[in-house]
Amino acid sequence: MAAKKKSAAKKKVVAKKKVAASKKAVAKKKVTAKKKVVAKKKVAAKKKVAGKTAARKKTATARIAGSQSLLSHFGVEPYTEKRGEEYMNPKQEEHFRTILNAWKKELMEEVDRTVHHMQDEAANFPDPNDRATQESEFSLELRTRDRERKLIKKINSTIDRLDAHDYGWCDSCGIEIGIRRLEARPTADLCIDCKTLEEIKEKQMA
Repeated sequence: MAAKKKSAAKKKVVAKKKVAASKKAVAKKKVTAKKKVVAKKKVAAKKKVAGKTAARKKTATARIAGSQSLLSHFGVEPYTEKRGEEYMNPKQEEHFRTILNAWKKELMEEVDRTVHHMQDEAANFPDPNDRATQESEFSLELRTRDRERKLIKKINSTIDRLDAHDYGWCDSCGIEIGIRRLEARPTADLCIDCKTLEEIKEKQMA
């Protein structure tokens, strides 16, 4: 009887040890799984931050490149700000007036060129396919010129703002739009943050 009791007690101890070992193994697996999940989240978060940083750098680089290409197209040097210089002083206003007038002149010349081109090229082709091709080309040119006429109107409005010394400030929040952004987009009336917010709202409404 005593031997049977000892044997039963040993079996219970062994069973308890097995249960304890099993629980420890499960707990270790859970801890390991949690660590892996946390590590994955950290990696994902780092990638997101890196992606956003890279996107911002690309946007900034593209903005600078865009402003440089626009200025070089009109033969205007990028404005060099002096330390402590007042924002939108007469010198800066004159810089942007030069850009806007050069842009307006080019657009007006393009509109005139299109009108003369259409007058010169207008012909009554006997072949229906030729007539359709010509009408398609003229329609495309007219749409392009219509966009340019609207842009000329906006440039005129921007020049009026320059004359009123109201140029270079965000219409939404009132802060400085910035020299580089204005060089890239001289008719801009919103700072980059307000413009981004406006685009997000437009996407949500679409």
